Amino acid sequence: MEHTLLCVLLLLSTLINSGHSEDDDALPKATLTVKPNPAYTGETVTLTCSVGSDSSWSYQWLKDRNDNVVSQSGYSNIGVSHTISRAGVSDQGQYWCEGNTVSRPTYSLPSDLVTLTVKGELLCCVFLSSLPISSVSVSPQGLLYSGETVTLQCVIPGYTDWTYYWYKNNQSLPDETSKIIDITIPITQPGLVGQYRCEGTRTDRPQTSQPSGDITISVTALPKATLTVKPNPAYTGETVTLTCSVGSDSSWSYQWYKDRNDNVVSLSGRHTITGDTLTISRAGVSDQGQYWCQGEIRSRSISSIISDPVTITLNALPMASVKIVTPQGLLYPGETVTLQCDISDYTDWTYHWFRDNQVLPLQNRNTITISLPHQAGHYNCDGRRSGRPQNSYGSFSLPIIITALPKATLTVKPNPVFPGETVTLTCSVGSDSSWSYQWYKDRNYNVVSQSVRHTITGDTLTISRAAESDQGLYWCQGENRSRSISSIISDPVRVTLNGKKINTNNSRGLLYPGDTVTLQCDISYYTDWTYRWLRDNQVLPIQTRNTISITISLPHQAGQYNCVGRRSGRPQNSYVSFSLPIIITALPKATLTVKPNPVFPGETVTLTCSTRSDSRWRYMWYKDRNYYVVSQSVRHTITGDTLTISSVAESDQGQYWCQGEIRSRSISSIISDPVRVTLNDYSASLSFEPLPIKRTYHAADQIHVFQMHHTHFLIPTDSRPTATLSLDQANVFTGDRVTLTCTVESYGWKFYWYRHRPDSTPVTSTSGYSYSRVSVSDGGQYWCRAGRGDRVYYTLYSDPVQINITERPVAVLTLQPNWTQIFRGETVTMRCDIQGGDTDWGYEWYTNGYSVFSNTKSEYRISPVNVSSSGSYTCKGVKGRTFSKTSDAVQLTLSDQPKAVLSIYPQWLNPGDSVSLSCEVDKTSTGWRFSWYRTVPTLTEQSYSFQHLPEAGNGTTEDSYTLIPAVPTPTGGYVCRAGRGDPVYDTLYSEPQFLWSGDLQPSVSLRISPNTTQHFTSKSLSLSCEEKGNSTGWRLMSYRERGVTSGCGSNWGSITGSTCTISYTYTWSSGLFWCESGSGEYSNAVNITVNDGDVILESPVHPVTEGDFVTLSCKYRKVSSNFKADFYKDGVLIKNETTGEMTIPTVSKSDEGFYKCKSGQGESPESWVTVRVSPVVAPGSSTSVLVGVVVGLVVAGVLLVILLVLLWRNQNNKGSCFIRIFWPPQPQSTNQDPQQDQGSTQGQAPDTGYTHQQHGDANIYDTINPSDNNDNDAAGASAAGPSHVTYAQIQLNKLDKKKKVKRDYPKENPVYSEVKTGKATAAAGPVDVTYAEVDLQKKVKAKKKRETAIPPEAEPVYSLVKPYTDPEAAGPVDVTYAEVDLQKNVKAKKKRGP
Repeated sequence: MEHTLLCVLLLLSTLINSGHSEDDDALPKATLTVKPNPAYTGETVTLTCSVGSDSSWSYQWLKDRNDNVVSQSGYSNIGVSHTISRAGVSDQGQYWCEGNTVSRPTYSLPSDLVTLTVKGELLCCVFLSSLPISSVSVSPQGLLYSGETVTLQCVIPGYTDWTYYWYKNNQSLPDETSKIIDITIPITQPGLVGQYRCEGTRTDRPQTSQPSGDITISVTALPKATLTVKPNPAYTGETVTLTCSVGSDSSWSYQWYKDRNDNVVSLSGRHTITGDTLTISRAGVSDQGQYWCQGEIRSRSISSIISDPVTITLNALPMASVKIVTPQGLLYPGETVTLQCDISDYTDWTYHWFRDNQVLPLQNRNTITISLPHQAGHYNCDGRRSGRPQNSYGSFSLPIIITALPKATLTVKPNPVFPGETVTLTCSVGSDSSWSYQWYKDRNYNVVSQSVRHTITGDTLTISRAAESDQGLYWCQGENRSRSISSIISDPVRVTLNGKKINTNNSRGLLYPGDTVTLQCDISYYTDWTYRWLRDNQVLPIQTRNTISITISLPHQAGQYNCVGRRSGRPQNSYVSFSLPIIITALPKATLTVKPNPVFPGETVTLTCSTRSDSRWRYMWYKDRNYYVVSQSVRHTITGDTLTISSVAESDQGQYWCQGEIRSRSISSIISDPVRVTLNDYSASLSFEPLPIKRTYHAADQIHVFQMHHTHFLIPTDSRPTATLSLDQANVFTGDRVTLTCTVESYGWKFYWYRHRPDSTPVTSTSGYSYSRVSVSDGGQYWCRAGRGDRVYYTLYSDPVQINITERPVAVLTLQPNWTQIFRGETVTMRCDIQGGDTDWGYEWYTNGYSVFSNTKSEYRISPVNVSSSGSYTCKGVKGRTFSKTSDAVQLTLSDQPKAVLSIYPQWLNPGDSVSLSCEVDKTSTGWRFSWYRTVPTLTEQSYSFQHLPEAGNGTTEDSYTLIPAVPTPTGGYVCRAGRGDPVYDTLYSEPQFLWSGDLQPSVSLRISPNTTQHFTSKSLSLSCEEKGNSTGWRLMSYRERGVTSGCGSNWGSITGSTCTISYTYTWSSGLFWCESGSGEYSNAVNITVNDGDVILESPVHPVTEGDFVTLSCKYRKVSSNFKADFYKDGVLIKNETTGEMTIPTVSKSDEGFYKCKSGQGESPESWVTVRVSPVVAPGSSTSVLVGVVVGLVVAGVLLVILLVLLWRNQNNKGSCFIRIFWPPQPQSTNQDPQQDQGSTQGQAPDTGYTHQQHGDANIYDTINPSDNNDNDAAGASAAGPSHVTYAQIQLNKLDKKKKVKRDYPKENPVYSEVKTGKATAAAGPVDVTYAEVDLQKKVKAKKKRETAIPPEAEPVYSLVKPYTDPEAAGPVDVTYAEVDLQKNVKAKKKRGP
């Protein structure tokens, strides 16, 4: 308190003494800075407050009001800074700050106001951030289906330099930094794939975008198409509609199949495909059968599951039939016929009638009545109704055939007849018994009626006791009274009574008014007749006793004449003659015809006169006046009824008449109507003074040649018309049709055609002359002219026309690319080349004969091709009305999108093996480029994504790829696919194929419990994916009879963490199992066999190492104790054990193979035991260890000295110290394991590369690790096997106490000293190793001299020096062996031996 008071007093004193005002001595003022300002919504804003350089200040932050202290929520106050995270609209406003000190409760002056602006937009009361907002677009749109690839694109407006970040289910996808990512949906995965979002960052402001909303990628299982058919069953001729439905998505197109699911229904005149509908018009029997449909989204190469088949059944339509109701039998003119249409099954038909295939209007009942003869014809009917079936079949045609009325035939027997006889008259009208008959006598209206002597029975008239009155003409006629039909009356038959005959005759033909007719009566037997004449049954008063003829005048004496004779003797009377009708014919009128008319000068005109009666007429001809008779002359010729005028001239024009005459009877016809003969005048006039000229006419040249003295000149005199020749086209191709038309202004002409020369042989035609299919030889010049008349009158020749004919160009169609097999979705180009002719062509393209495309370009590109593109393609060139020959057909046959087939050899990996991948597409297809991929497991989706192998290249023409050398971890799955064309068309990915290894992997291992490869059925089994430091992030996979399956199947196991427990094993639980991670790592593979027998063999699950102790146990399902068992290796009995167990104390490579056991209870399956050669040989027995320690101590102390001595003695003293360098044998490696031949999936590793065998149990190795030895011998190096090995052998001999030097060479049991300078890491194969072999010999005494004994072959002693080696090495590298033989000097009195 005292200090405070003192401070106040000092302050006041200072103010008073200074003479300053209070304002001049103000408190320090705070300074506020805001960065960034303005800010974007969502950014972090830092406000910094400072009050001088004093660090004792603390700060308070205020906003908008001086009492509004900014709270801590959402903010961060650290020292002089105030941080606003994710700035928003509420953070805008005025800010200031002030400082205060802890030691002094003094506040600084507030800072100036700083306005913080947060850039954004207020829209409809909602503040929208101005930071760019990310959005995700998905392609394809709509439902997504298994097996598709989905493309996600992150769209951030405003800038282009974004770095993109993707999230799936709120988990970052660190490998996805592109704007566009592809997600391949596994074929086996339906349901939710995940929720995806994206956001972007950049170096400049705004540095971030707003994250997009979550896009849910959900997979829909491929839908199954649903096929509906209406109507079904259908009736023949109906329209059937098939509708295919695949959900509500409109992007589907549809394929239709019939009878087989590879038999595509194609379009035709009756089959129409529109959208999801196949319409079959006029359904016929051939349309019956099973139909399927399938949806396709061609742009995405997606096909639905094919629909269930639907069988279309066709019911026959009811059959209509037509019959005649009345009348029955033959039909005759004048009758009425009733027809009836019968249709079974239904009664509500509306009937339609047809005559000669033409509909009869207003006829809709089942019966119609027609009248003959004008309604005769072929009749059909059919029926229609509102319900189904709506139509019937049309009936067969019923011909209504009219039979001409038959003519009655009359027969009389006997005839002639004698008086008193019985006469039978029979009338017949065909075979129809429905006729009745009428009989007539003397006149066809005088019906003979029944009487005592005249009896009518059926078709017979019987006259009993024939008398004179029965003589006469008889007729008969048939009648069908029920139908009012009468036959044609019969010819008359005269019934004659044997007795006196009388005849009248007149043979003058037609009788005309004014004629005089003489009639004669002939009566046989007697000559003294007195003749009486009757006209119309009236006796003429003229009776001539001695004259048998009378003369009558027409027309007033015409009538029916008879005569009869009388005489005084017996017989006194004759029969009356038959009536002779005297009929008068009116005088005929002559008819005049003139041809041709009009006529050209010089032509011949024919005038024909006709009276249309008998030939006794002669004709008179008149011109201009009907009394001016045309007489015969040089140019006028009369022949019969014809007047011919030759070389018609001007004087022949005028009116003509004609008249017929019968001069012997003074009869003339009525004169004809006049006909005017007209002359067409084409003549030209020429006048000149009379000259002494000689004229010569040249008919062929159609001119007159006039000669005057010695000078000739030509004067045209031809006035004939000229023919005009026209041509529809002059330049044509072979096969075209060409029409020439010749015209003359008048009519009646016959036309003559000439080719090449006018005087060639003509071809006669009417008016036009056509070549239907011209050839080159038909080309050339053509003329025509016309002619008419009997003496042909010709026109002048036409002007010539030229026809040019060339060979029709040939179209050649080629398919590009010209692959033997085209797949659906590829791009093909049809090219049409016209060979011959010019280049200015258009092109027509046809599929199966139907035009599909027209273009001026010669190429027709189809991209992509689909099933409807299949067919036979042709093309032709078109130019106006001209076209080329149609090309030969090119068949385009499409196959479904192919799927690549991958094979891997070998599939079981041994260390150092090379692996060959082979990819194959349909063997008949070519042009592929192949790509190779490694599978990357997608744990959450239970599927795989594919990672391209960059070292394999991108699309190579080679269909195989070899992994040489094998990568450190080549195990896992691989796929391939192929592509070809431009744009590239890809096959489907192959099914994954796997490369397995039984060796434990450093990252993860698969452990099984019980730890054996064979298991009994009905037992439990667990499989665990054990990762170093972690037991999650892996999944279990299996390869069994049904292929590769993921996870632990719910129907046969349960999963807890990374352990799958099979609670109840079955034989189908057998298979190959492994673990895999999302990063593409794979564990070792384990081959598990589940046996339903009673005996199994328990053997190691993983490969064992040489020197390991191995136990094989034979197990019996029902007994857990030991039992006797026989053990077999590779089918050969190797041991009998009473305990059921076989042990291999120190396993070696030779122990590798197939093992099984047998007992009285049964036999186990075989199991493969793999033995790996260790790069470091394990120590042996305890005795060897002791010796090794001693040797190790010696070698460790003197190794460098030994090496120097070795080098020196090698140069100066041969035999005492030497170095041997030799090649060890190469290791044997096979590409295929024995278990692959035996059907097993467990493999073996190759030998380590050392051929030096163990000798007993006394080998001791000491390893020394110097620096790396990289001096590999290139001549023998191999990436997959060991390289050169160098051995240096040094012998060390001790001196004996004897004078004679005796070297003690060990026979066996060499001693090895192993020195390790660093920790060796287990490698995948042998590495660089250095062996130093030391042979120690004891001293012996020598009395006289030292002798060098020739040592026998001794077992070498090795010291192993192992340099540092990369633990990742995949195979053995250089190995150096140093074999050391150390010998010491011995004392010699006289001489020192070498």
